[in-house]
Amino acid sequence: TTVKFKLFFHRMVFYFTCQSRPDLAEKYIIYMGRDKFDNEALIQYGWPEDLWFHVDDLSSAHVYLRLPRGDSFETVPMEVVEECASLVKANSIKGCKMNECKIVYTPWENLKKTSDMVVGQVGYHNSKRVKYITVKKNQDIVKKIEKTRSADVTPDLQAERLERDRRVIEEDKKVARKKA
Repeated sequence: TTVKFKLFFHRMVFYFTCQSRPDLAEKYIIYMGRDKFDNEALIQYGWPEDLWFHVDDLSSAHVYLRLPRGDSFETVPMEVVEECASLVKANSIKGCKMNECKIVYTPWENLKKTSDMVVGQVGYHNSKRVKYITVKKNQDIVKKIEKTRSADVTPDLQAERLERDRRVIEEDKKVARKKA
């Protein structure tokens, strides 16, 4: 008799509220996976509006900043970038011990995942769309943002992405009808 086991992976996504400027708290959504498997799902089902943050050349969490539709990589306030960079640094085993480290960030759609890469590993389609920021250890920023942490134990990232795509298509159709 053969016994088959089915493994269930519970996705855990942590969400944070932007703390750098009170006027931006509702505008941006910051989130990250619990581990490399959650990071893999976030890589797969990210949104075109997402910016991805990671400690450069070290293991770390993948932190995402969801931009409102219409905002761009270039228009995100530097305070928000620094907040995401501080969060990703604080969630790196080696990076959190360093006084400062380099953080890489790029639009989600610039992430490149190939079949020969290990879980959680990514490359870039276009290195010109990659930016770097050096952040120093800043416990004040990290403490503030960590106080806003909430978790969704079983988010259906694929369903969320499909719903987002449906809404975008509907919005684009409405805009096209108004122009016609």
